[in-house]
Amino acid sequence: MKYTSTRDSSLSYSAAKCFVQGISAEGGLFVPQNFPSMTLQDISAMAEMSYSQRAYAVLSRFLTDFSPDELEDCIRGAYGKKFDRPDIAPLHELDARTAVLELFHGPTLAFKDVALQILPRFLKYAKAKEGEPCDILILVATSGDTGKAALEGFCDVDGMRIAVFFPNEGVSRMQQLQMTTQEGGNVFVCAVNGNFDDAQSAVKSIFTNNDIKKELAKKNMMFSSANSINWGRLVPQIVYYFSTYCDLINMNKIKAGDEINIVVPTGNFGNILAGYYAKKMGLPIKTLVCASNSNNVLTDFLKTGTYDKNRKFYTTTSPSMDILISSNLERLLYHMSDGDDKLIVDLMNKLSKDGKYTVSNELIAKIQKEFDAGYTAEENVDDTIKYHFDKYHYLCDTHTAVAVKVYDEYVKATGDDIPTVIDSTASPYKFSASVLNAVLAGKAPELNEFEMVDELHNVTGADVPKPIASLKDKEVRFSDVCNKEDMSQMVFKLLNL
Repeated sequence: MKYTSTRDSSLSYSAAKCFVQGISAEGGLFVPQNFPSMTLQDISAMAEMSYSQRAYAVLSRFLTDFSPDELEDCIRGAYGKKFDRPDIAPLHELDARTAVLELFHGPTLAFKDVALQILPRFLKYAKAKEGEPCDILILVATSGDTGKAALEGFCDVDGMRIAVFFPNEGVSRMQQLQMTTQEGGNVFVCAVNGNFDDAQSAVKSIFTNNDIKKELAKKNMMFSSANSINWGRLVPQIVYYFSTYCDLINMNKIKAGDEINIVVPTGNFGNILAGYYAKKMGLPIKTLVCASNSNNVLTDFLKTGTYDKNRKFYTTTSPSMDILISSNLERLLYHMSDGDDKLIVDLMNKLSKDGKYTVSNELIAKIQKEFDAGYTAEENVDDTIKYHFDKYHYLCDTHTAVAVKVYDEYVKATGDDIPTVIDSTASPYKFSASVLNAVLAGKAPELNEFEMVDELHNVTGADVPKPIASLKDKEVRFSDVCNKEDMSQMVFKLLNL
């Protein structure tokens, strides 16, 4: 299988090349030139498989330049002892028609682990395939979860270093501690004065800056990415949508061929895009519901066809969704416009220059056949957490609560109550203060972060994950803060280059 760029469809690269390069030279994102198909027979057969076997069934169709042994080695190394569940991404049934896809059972308690435990292994083989002698510098902007997951995945990997930038005061205290206490000799962390969009835009700019790349080359180094702009980050996420469908079959909730809905809390549009890719391959998904928080730029786009980042930015209790520039939407626009790279260049230039763009009525109508969207205002998140804990005795984090509320409103508006899976993207203990306050109806006591964890356990009975409990005794290693304009210089400073 070959891949091309959203901004230059004349290009044709292997998966290995895409993994190593991260982003196309002209700033486009790598996408498959075509989609492999999965028949209902294929999907039914997957129902009898383990998660790792399902991963091989999906990934082998995309990564055709990887040998079976190489791919099996990557999967075996990724989905092993670091996950606290052998099924990796289990389903939790809420009621007869609704289940929660728990994507937080990895080492950093966020859905990013599913991809970022395997990406370093992809890169190891890809680097060898491309004959790339340089060390790779993984450059990451994070809204909270990607940073720690990437740090954990790339920690002490030979031939690779990783620098993570997160918005100062724009992540939860627990997310910050997860990153700033990270062990490893090849990891570096820095806060940025600004929001995630500021950090992400700066990272993209650094990636495409030829002067910086030349300076790195002098040090025998090159850039790559662990954000979902890297195809190697995105493709493993397709797996868990096939896996959850298979689990629904095994739970006798559906039969092979029955349609389901998927609800995804998203900011950068990567997680829900993976669901769209699964549908393109043949997974029977009726509607992909995009759930936004108060930063509802995606909801507005999917409802109107106008993408406008010129709006108030909200810092919310679901910080991983506090994003106004959703990078992966570019990939969807490319596919939905039948590979019109000139259109994509024009739209992205308008976004860069004016902060907004509007697509044609025909294009947005085409998108709306596949996607619905809604948003949850910040004031409704706490009530949703409490309501679902009281009703189901199920504790969800703030991001999942956004999706739950959007789904409830979607059903009221459409009457569409076919079997539905709601993505749960993080452990509630990563946001213990917010979740505890919600469960106690705004009456949480004044406690420090770790006392909040203990109290949340006492109140709800929910087990405290080991990665959270172990943070208490870890030393903060990184305390640097920089402005977005200084990130390129900070990269060289952090790495002593």
